[in-house]
Amino acid sequence: MATRSGPAAGDLSLAEIKEFAGFAAATQRYIRRSLDIGLERDDAIARWSRDRVEETAIRVQAKVYQRLGDIRAHIPDDSGLDALEGFMAPLVAVSAFDLGQDRLPSFAAYRFLYERLLGAHARPWLPGAFCAAASLPHLHPDKRKVLLQSISEAAATAPGWSAREPSFYPEWVEKIDETRPAN
Repeated sequence: MATRSGPAAGDLSLAEIKEFAGFAAATQRYIRRSLDIGLERDDAIARWSRDRVEETAIRVQAKVYQRLGDIRAHIPDDSGLDALEGFMAPLVAVSAFDLGQDRLPSFAAYRFLYERLLGAHARPWLPGAFCAAASLPHLHPDKRKVLLQSISEAAATAPGWSAREPSFYPEWVEKIDETRPAN
């Protein structure tokens, strides 16, 4: 007789979809755009820019996100401090950029994005990077307070993390013209 030791992959995918659906529309848009840029999935400017200001913002984000490859390559294999500097410093810098865009209002939204940008092996480092980036003076004190209060004690003090890669990577969805009849 077979036994299951954890939730089925489909159940976890549905949980990821539900979590994403719980984010505000602006947060969902920023996450999808960031994944297109960070994973080089699409032409982000063609897909996401609605005007010159947004086009410039995407170009700046793409420049900042050039560091992601290096960050991915330096994810420490263990909790040893010897490999920390080459990983944490650029991760905090990129995280600070994203938090400064005011589209990731909580640790949950940050974690959702960064698990996908960096992979499951980065999970143990995300609470520390988030707290460091959320504490930096480039953010208004009220914003720092909201961000730091958004991370739960359980997330900050977790004794272990799942090595399971995310399965849901949200993408652009074309709007359907509801005035046209279906096929």
